[in-house]
Amino acid sequence: MSCYTSTMKINAVLEPQPEGGYTAYIPALPGCISEGETEGEAKKNLYDALEGYLLVANKRSLSLAKGKELKVFALKV
Repeated sequence: MSCYTSTMKINAVLEPQPEGGYTAYIPALPGCISEGETEGEAKKNLYDALEGYLLVANKRSLSLAKGKELKVFALKV
């Protein structure tokens, strides 16, 4: 079994919510969404959600692109 790492850049959206807090999501990855009380917390939670999303996609051998061009990004927390 081989293991490798790669860098992937992807667009993420951070939206302030009227009731307070923030929602963060990755439009190219349906269901990859999170929230937090602060921008930093929402970004960290989205990073955690992305890690889980990619682990599941890898285990299921899912194609992330599905015919769409993904833009490469670095999610900074």
